[in-house]
Parts: sequence; C-alpha cells; structure tokens
Amino acid sequence: MVPLRPLGLGDIASASFATLGRHWKQLLGVMLAVLGLCLLAMALLAGIAVAAVYDHIEPVFDPPYGQDPAAEHLTPIIVAGVTLFVLLSAVGWLSMAMLTAVCPAVLQQAVLGRPTAFRSLWRTTLRRTPSVLGTLLLTGLIAGAPVLAAVAVWIPVMVVSVSGEDPSPGALLLLPLLLLPAVPVSVWLGTRLSLAPAVAVMEKAGPATALRRSAVLVKGDWWRIFGITLVGSMIAMSIAYMIQMPFQLIGTFGMIPLMAEGGEGAEGAVPATGVIVALAFCFLCVMVGGGVGQMFQIGYTQLFSNLLYVDQRIRRENLAQALLAELAAQSPGSGPVSTPAAPPANTPADPPATPPANTPADPPADSPADPLPDRPTDD
Repeated sequence: MVPLRPLGLGDIASASFATLGRHWKQLLGVMLAVLGLCLLAMALLAGIAVAAVYDHIEPVFDPPYGQDPAAEHLTPIIVAGVTLFVLLSAVGWLSMAMLTAVCPAVLQQAVLGRPTAFRSLWRTTLRRTPSVLGTLLLTGLIAGAPVLAAVAVWIPVMVVSVSGEDPSPGALLLLPLLLLPAVPVSVWLGTRLSLAPAVAVMEKAGPATALRRSAVLVKGDWWRIFGITLVGSMIAMSIAYMIQMPFQLIGTFGMIPLMAEGGEGAEGAVPATGVIVALAFCFLCVMVGGGVGQMFQIGYTQLFSNLLYVDQRIRRENLAQALLAELAAQSPGSGPVSTPAAPPANTPADPPATPPANTPADPPADSPADPLPDRPTDD
C-alpha cells in the first residue's frame, strides 16, 4: 500500500486511500468507540452540573419582573458553567488525542503491508494517547503564541479606547495590523511541528522529543510539506462535503411533506406526529452525515500527514532499506514490527545490507528478535 521509496503527492494521496480502504473497519471501530465514550462523558458531566445547580436555574433565568438575579443564585451558575467548560474542553482534547493516535498506529503496520486487529490497535492507541495529548497541547501553545500575543496587546488598547468618550478607530485597525505578521509565524510554527504526533506514536517518543524530531524532519522542506499538507486538507474537506450531501438531501426530501402542509395548520395548533417524525428524521440524517464526513476528514488528514513523516524518513534516514532488511530478518507471524528509531544525532545513517531477491535472510543466532529497536523514550 505504501511504496518504500521517496513519495510524491500522488503516492501520498493514493496510499492514504489504500490504507483507509484496507483498514477502515479497525479505524471506524476505534473512532466510534472514542466518540461514543466522549459523548457519554460529556452528557454525564452536563447532567451532574445541571443537577448541582438545579435549584438556582429558575431564579437566575426567570427572576421576578423588574428584579435582577441575586448573587447567591448567580454565583453557583457561573462557577458550574466555568467548571463544565473546562471539563468538556479536557474531554474534547483527550478524544482528539486518541483520534490522532489511532492513524499512525494503523499506518505503522500498513507501511509493512501487515494487517492489524481492533484489539491491538486499541491498546496502542491507549498507550500513546498521553504522549500525543502532550504533543498536541504543546503544538497548540507554541504555534498559537504569536496570535495570542497579538490579541493580548490589542485588548488593553481596545479597553482604553472604549472607556473614552470618543473611541479611536485606530484601535479597531490595530488587531489586523498585529495579526498580519502573527498569522504567518503561527502557520510556519504549526507546519514545522506537524509531524510530531506521528513521531510520538511510531517512535514511542515523548512530547518534547516528538516536537524536536518534527522540527528536524521538516527543516529544509517546509514549503513542500506545507503545500502537500494543504492539498491533503482540501481533498479531505471536499470528500467529506460530498459524503454529507446525500444525507442532507435525504433529510430535505423527508421535509417536503412538512413544507407542503406548512400553511394549512391553524395558528397555535399542536404539531402532528408526522411533523415531529419528519423533523427527527431530518435531524438524524444531518447528524449521521456530518459524523461520517468528519470521521473521514480526520482519518484521511491524519494519514496524509503521517505519510509525510514516512516520506521524510525515507528521504533522509534510509528508512526504506531499514524496513526491507527488518522484514527479511523477521520470520512470518513473529508479531508486529515497530518503526525503526531515528539514527543518533550527527551520525550518518548507513543503510543495512539488503538480502538478495527471493532469498530469505535468517537473523544470526545471537541477534535480538527486533534488529532495529525503538530508542529509549522520555515518557
């Protein structure tokens, strides 16, 4: 599925589709499990928050006419809302980390042409989720720092301007002027660190090591990686939109009888059962289409980025020869093979000797089962 040679744009696009086509069941199973757990946790947290402040909801949102909500009722609502927002954000980040970790775990075996099972994929995803989560958080902080700095400078200026009698229009123009240099810097940093999740999974590296490795792999090829990543994102968005379209059309067709009868009902009449069913059907179609499209977009985009990581290692570290030698040295059915770790810094990577074609190479009796073990991790 993945040619063991330097990959072009067409190779990366076709290999992403081939990996999805072969491993879609395992990917879909893990993604559905993650999304199901995420929705369950969010619903549980929301229910706990509502139950905790239930007695304060009516005095705050439906106070007596002409009166403001009392502080004794308003404060618990605010505390519960902020706490719920933080917890829901944490659940969302954790879910995104798991969805990001599953694609490199699949690609690690797809590069070797080997199948993968749901159970092993789920175990790998759980083991690497903490490292991927740290990688995503650090990447977001580093890449978003220029934009945050621009906003932090603009807010005090805007507050001072609004507090005056005549707000200055220059305060409104200050933010675009600050974002003009900040956004390109953020894009540059984000692209430079874009391979870190793949490093965190395939090399079993910690967040800091993954960020450093990504910067090293991208160095000198920034424009190429940026362009290919942009094309991959556009392909994923286009196909995701095409996936959602049939579901939206089906939902719209289900609403046609409702729209035809919209002017016949009496004002204030209770909606008929058919109207409720049509609305529920339309909503369900839109939700299913959106969910399927988003899962495809996440999976394809991540595989696209992970293949860029494989391509950079093939170009710079002779990964293709290392994988061929490792496959030849491994007997069939000996278990999964991990992606070889990067060579030590400032040391040229010598490709292992490739065995002759059609001749199995047996490892020496005193050699380990995995001739290219992973580097020590800093997890």
